[in-house]
Amino acid sequence: MYAQMIESSGTSNRDEMTPEEAAFQDRIDAGEKIEPRDWMPDGYRETLIRQIGQHAHSEIVGQLPEGNWITRAPTLERKLILLAKVQDEAGHGLYLYCAAETLGVSRDDLTERLLDGRMKYSSIFNYPTLTWADIGAVGWLVDQAAIMNQVPLQRCSYGPYSRAMIRICKEESFHQRQGFDIMIKMARGTGEQKRMAQDALNRFWYPALMMFGPPDGDSVHSARSMAWRIKMNTNDELRQKFVDDVVPQAEFLGLTIPDGTLAWNEERGHHDFADPDWSEFHDVLRGNGPCNRERLEARRKAWDEGRWVREGMLAHARKKETAKIAAE
Repeated sequence: MYAQMIESSGTSNRDEMTPEEAAFQDRIDAGEKIEPRDWMPDGYRETLIRQIGQHAHSEIVGQLPEGNWITRAPTLERKLILLAKVQDEAGHGLYLYCAAETLGVSRDDLTERLLDGRMKYSSIFNYPTLTWADIGAVGWLVDQAAIMNQVPLQRCSYGPYSRAMIRICKEESFHQRQGFDIMIKMARGTGEQKRMAQDALNRFWYPALMMFGPPDGDSVHSARSMAWRIKMNTNDELRQKFVDDVVPQAEFLGLTIPDGTLAWNEERGHHDFADPDWSEFHDVLRGNGPCNRERLEARRKAWDEGRWVREGMLAHARKKETAKIAAE
């Protein structure tokens, strides 16, 4: 673990660390939780702000592909379930923004970083949801990928982040079941419904694989994040686990994974599979995905239209503080 950290940070040996840095790394290696008032390296703080902030943005932006299906869901029950799910995602974003605020960054600053391009959100939310089957695919594939990313984070080294993940993961498990239930109904329905389910799987399979990030050799953050236990598994480890878990689920549904190279490798004990088109992944991150502009415009519009509420609350808080001081 320590070797990974010094490789990514450029530090040649432990003797070059300050006493505070060495003591901090000892706490990490011993599995201790770091709390907001504890001393921490600037790099650790900034890495957490980047990861938690982008996680929070992903939860908020992730409402958009599903939110426009609430009024178009096929039954009242489906509308209520989807409404509850979208509401959960908003709550997840708020938990995570609160966790980030314990690191000394404001929610306003995080939003401004998103809107001016300094922060990103998960690439998966830049793809459109064209049919009701897409809502099933999002719940089945996207939320399952999210769970695989997030369950290990319950053990991450930063206390507020790890504790926020406990409730988030419990709710995400319901979201995944909701998506899989939709896919069961579609796959076992009419011929047209099954074709819609297969089409949704075809379009979301590779974007779902991209959710885990680039291959380990191309990831600029993984080594340091793992050394600090901000991240618990490599991108490739999580992607492999996702494929191994989803393949039998697709077989149960009677659907076909859109990968002609997919095969069980007895020697490895895992499935062999084709990588996504990483040039597409990087292009989407640069803002050139199918829905990048639409997603950011929706967030910018919400931010601008909510300005009067933020300013009103701030004025009220200042008025109360002034009255308190005057009373004293």
